[in-house]
Parts: sequence; structure tokens; C-alpha cells
Amino acid sequence: MAVTQWELNNHRKDQQEQLLQQYQTLGMGLNDANTVVNIFAKYNDILRDQKMTAQKGMMPPDQGGQKPWKNGVVSFLAFAGFGAAPLLSFVVLKPFTDNELVMFIGACFMSAIALTFLGIAKAKICGKRNYVGSVGFVLLNGAVAASAAYFLGWML
Repeated sequence: MAVTQWELNNHRKDQQEQLLQQYQTLGMGLNDANTVVNIFAKYNDILRDQKMTAQKGMMPPDQGGQKPWKNGVVSFLAFAGFGAAPLLSFVVLKPFTDNELVMFIGACFMSAIALTFLGIAKAKICGKRNYVGSVGFVLLNGAVAASAAYFLGWML
């Protein structure tokens, strides 16, 4: 954000011209794009946010109402919940069997269930309707990460 602000402070006309071209590329007419950019140019914060969004693909940070402690608690609970899923199979299966292979397969199964729920949540949060694609991507990503961790641990 600081770089974009510096660019606006030192090369404002160039930045406005780039934003104008970006809007035209998106299909906006020259007059409309010019009007929009001129209006945004009156408000430095809005112009900076538009530059970040349109050209750099970055959403500006939310300024109001954020509670970092709440975000931290939610992140911790999600980490603890999804991270505990593979361990849950060991806790549940331990009284019934001592077979390590059965417990390992149970851990893989619980991980797949947790990753499935994570993929569904990802699709809902991102507003995507393709739940199968989202779940498949998260499962594939989790499988690659778990395989790398397993084989790295096995090699050590």
C-alpha cells in the first residue's frame, strides 16, 4: 500500500492514466472511464484503493471494525479443530485395536473428512458454486502436503 501511495504522490498523472487504460481494457468507454478516474482523483484514499484493486489485484485492508483478537481466536480454533482431526482417530481406535496400519488408515480417513469440510467452507466463503472443484483442490493440496510430511519424516 505504501508503494502505491508513493506512486500516487510522485507520479499522479501517470497513475491516473494507467487506471484510465485499465478501465477501458475492462470495457468502459473513454468518457465514462475519464469521469470515474477524475472523480476518484478527488479522493486520495479511494484512488489508492482502486489502483491496488485494478492493477495489482490486491484488496485494500479493512479499516473499520476489525478486532484482531477475534480473528486470532477464530484462526486458533480452526487450526485446533482441523489439526486435531487426524489425531482423533488414534484416540477413538486405541481401545479397539493396537494395529498401527488400522490407526493410520483411520487418521487418513479423518484427515480427508476434515479437508472435505474445509473445501466446502472455502467454496462458501469465496462465493463459488463449484463445491466439487473446491473440495477436490483442497483434498489434492492436503494429500500432497501430507505425503511430503510423511516421506520427509520417514527419511529422517
